[in-house]
Amino acid sequence: MMAEDIQHNQKANFNGLTKSAKSGASKKLTIKNFKDRPELTDSYTEDTWIKLRDAVSAIQNSTSIKYNLEELYQAVENLCSYKVSPVLYKQLRQVCEDHIQAQIHQFREYPSSSLDSLSFLKRMNRCWQDHCSQTIMIRSIFLFLDRTYILQNSLLPSIWDTGLELFRTHIVSDGAVQSRTVEGILEQIERERNGETVDRSLLRSLLGMLSDLQVYKDSFEQRFLTETNRLYAAEGQRLMQERDVPEYLHHVSRRLEEENDRVISYLDQSTQKPLIATVEKQLLGEHMNAILQKGLWMLLDENRVCELTLLYELLSKVKGGLMTLLQAWRDYIKSFGGEIVSSPEKDKELVQELLDFKDKMDHVTQRCFQRNDNFINAMKEAFENFINKRPNKPAELIAKYVDSKLRAGNKEATEEELERILDKIMIIFRFIHGKDVFEAFYKKDLAKRLLVGKSASVDAEKSMLSKLKHECGAAFTSKLEGMFKDMELSKDIMIQFKQVCCYQHTVLMSSAWFPSYMMLGTDMVKLQEVCKLFYLGKHSGRKLQWQPTLGHAVLKTEFKEGKKELQVSLFQTLVLLMFNESDEYSVEEIRTATGIEDGELKRTLQSLACGKARVLNKMPRGKDVEDADRFHFNSDFTHKLFRIKINQIQMKETVEEQVSTTERVFQDRQYQIDAALVRIMKMRKTLSHNLLVSELYNQLKFPVKPADLKKRIESLIDRDYMERDKENPNQYHYVA
Repeated sequence: MMAEDIQHNQKANFNGLTKSAKSGASKKLTIKNFKDRPELTDSYTEDTWIKLRDAVSAIQNSTSIKYNLEELYQAVENLCSYKVSPVLYKQLRQVCEDHIQAQIHQFREYPSSSLDSLSFLKRMNRCWQDHCSQTIMIRSIFLFLDRTYILQNSLLPSIWDTGLELFRTHIVSDGAVQSRTVEGILEQIERERNGETVDRSLLRSLLGMLSDLQVYKDSFEQRFLTETNRLYAAEGQRLMQERDVPEYLHHVSRRLEEENDRVISYLDQSTQKPLIATVEKQLLGEHMNAILQKGLWMLLDENRVCELTLLYELLSKVKGGLMTLLQAWRDYIKSFGGEIVSSPEKDKELVQELLDFKDKMDHVTQRCFQRNDNFINAMKEAFENFINKRPNKPAELIAKYVDSKLRAGNKEATEEELERILDKIMIIFRFIHGKDVFEAFYKKDLAKRLLVGKSASVDAEKSMLSKLKHECGAAFTSKLEGMFKDMELSKDIMIQFKQVCCYQHTVLMSSAWFPSYMMLGTDMVKLQEVCKLFYLGKHSGRKLQWQPTLGHAVLKTEFKEGKKELQVSLFQTLVLLMFNESDEYSVEEIRTATGIEDGELKRTLQSLACGKARVLNKMPRGKDVEDADRFHFNSDFTHKLFRIKINQIQMKETVEEQVSTTERVFQDRQYQIDAALVRIMKMRKTLSHNLLVSELYNQLKFPVKPADLKKRIESLIDRDYMERDKENPNQYHYVA
């Protein structure tokens, strides 16, 4: 129990006692005025003081007091009234000082064995507790003196403060006693840190004593912090070698909790800040880089959310901790993401891996890093950095990934899930510099989806366009939006064309585009010519171009089971129509009759004879089509549906097609660079090379190598759009 607590509890009891003493004395002595007081004589004064001194001695020796407490209080009041307060105060102080001086011997003569340190502390605590209770008792008797004479003299300490001063001067300030007391307290704290159970109430009382005596900081706190620094410096070095990072982080957290608990339990509140700073410095600050190098990547790889949260919380307490963590976090994202992007053998999974990685990093920033804006921005910078280390390819693969999600037959996601996937793709899309590469491949794939009717959802297509428009502006999506308008116009034209076909009693195809080099049947050639004349009649001055791979038809077919309608591609149509003339053909015969290219022909025959809907039989059986195979019409074909769609086996995009698309992008870039150069020079008239390049980079929306820019400048000089200064070759002039 601290001195303040003892003082408060006992003061309450004795205040009541002194009040009753006052009232009792007034009734007994009936002192109404100065004349009623006892006559002041040397004999009276001396007798009264002897009585008071005996009472004080009895209190100090814990024996019974011979006199009534009310009588003692009245005696003090009488002496004070007769102006002997200075003498009374001096005598009281001397008695108390003599008693305290006598107490020091029990501590000086105490055995110095380390085994007796705890009993020494207990004796010191008992002495302190007794002193506090005795001082409060004495003050209660001399309360009138304390509240009049002492209170009126600002240079005199109160009776309570006098007791503290005497205890500090004669006991605690003794070098040997203070040293042994402090060492004993430090020993008990060290034992507790090592896992032993100690008497916390004893420590709380002794440290409260040092605090009340105003020697806490000088005698205890400095030594305590030095020992704490030494202990945790050694512990940090040892545990960083012995334990892995997650275990070490939990140990640091536990140590900090223990030290905070010590402050609450027995240390002075003023010690908390330097104490916690010492622990954080030795366990975290000194090993911050080692912790991150040894464990951050492992924690992120294994998605250790709990430990990552703890790491963030701990490093946020250390100066420069979060900045160091931020840099390590950025380096991890660049390294891990760079491995995803720079591995051509993983191109098929690249976009999905990027999306998963982004989700994982988002989860870490939200759950572990408290949505810290600095960490979010660092993540964005890192993603932008590693994605663009492999120019153009990520943009191409993202476009193909979108195509796979928007294509009909994708049953992986509902409309809501598809919308969420598109939103995530747009986040990755923002990091790409070469957005024109994405546009080229996306436009090519969109054309296929629209022309073949393979789009999963018009709403999803328009939603994606809306996202692209919001991200890149209306100019970016104008051509894509025009494709949808063309499809609407095409539907109207086909409705009108069907009406013409019906009038001529030839309803063979719902929508078909034929190549000029194919060997079509008579009816199909007629229909192609009718379609051509119909279109050119409505749109004069245009050229009608046929796309063979995108045409499809509906054929009415009779099987033993009954009539069926087959929805097939143009190539499938040409092959199936041959079986109106004969029941069996060889591969060579079909090739000769249709003129279909060899690879396309084999894929077509595979779709008709080896797929789910086998309207043709292949001999011999097998999945692959060989030149020696023969095919005959399967009249026994059955199916539960009346209209059956037979999917053409799609040929994967060839390397040549990819190169062609990429080359178109590069060609478009050259035009944009030339236009930007001319625009800048026309406005500025004269510019140095460095300023021209700088302004050009500000205007272009795609990455360009300096060597490529130099080539475009040379090209414009050759074409007389600009010229070099005759005296300074690094300066250009616009040629009007």
